[in-house]
Amino acid sequence: MWLVVGLGNPGPKYARNRHNIGFQVVDELAAKHGLAAWRTGKLGGDTTSGLVTTERGRERTLLLKPMEYMNLSGFAVQRTADFHDIEPASILVVHDEIDLELGVVRLKSGGGHGGHNGLRSIMEQLGKGDFARLRMGVGRDPNVPPGASQSKEAVASWVLSDFPRAQEPVVTAMIKAGCEDIESVLARGIGPAMNQHNARPKLSSPGTAA
Repeated sequence: MWLVVGLGNPGPKYARNRHNIGFQVVDELAAKHGLAAWRTGKLGGDTTSGLVTTERGRERTLLLKPMEYMNLSGFAVQRTADFHDIEPASILVVHDEIDLELGVVRLKSGGGHGGHNGLRSIMEQLGKGDFARLRMGVGRDPNVPPGASQSKEAVASWVLSDFPRAQEPVVTAMIKAGCEDIESVLARGIGPAMNQHNARPKLSSPGTAA
């Protein structure tokens, strides 16, 4: 069984933030496959589980949204993985990625945290970084010159702001693509899924800045 983790912050004020696209992807995946309603348990997150239909059949999958805020995400992931006896190699984390342009969706096997507080927390609690990632490109603030350094506060302000309404078609296309990528990982594993999907071009729509 795979554990698919969507990263974000709890509460309606954060719902449309760039930082919450991980929540949006797992919400859409659960709806697409008719999984049970999300439940709040004692492990620090909301979960749902069931069978996800893939190109190779139906795969039992557990979805998790950590609910202790982004920089504490690792506690819910570690507790949930331990409770269900799931190894890091069967964990896929969906997160926002400022180092990818808006509209770019990429799978990755292992790696560092790149300054992402959710990934940092997960790595600290699991003691390793060899879990799969689905990187959802949100880009950097276009008002900052390319190559210019940004403070942690400036980066936080950017990812904790909402996607503009004009970008909603691109975000919707990214979420759909993210679900397809997850289905491929469940069916084939991270390596073959990367080969299948990582050549996908940047998603955009006419008249929408991406």
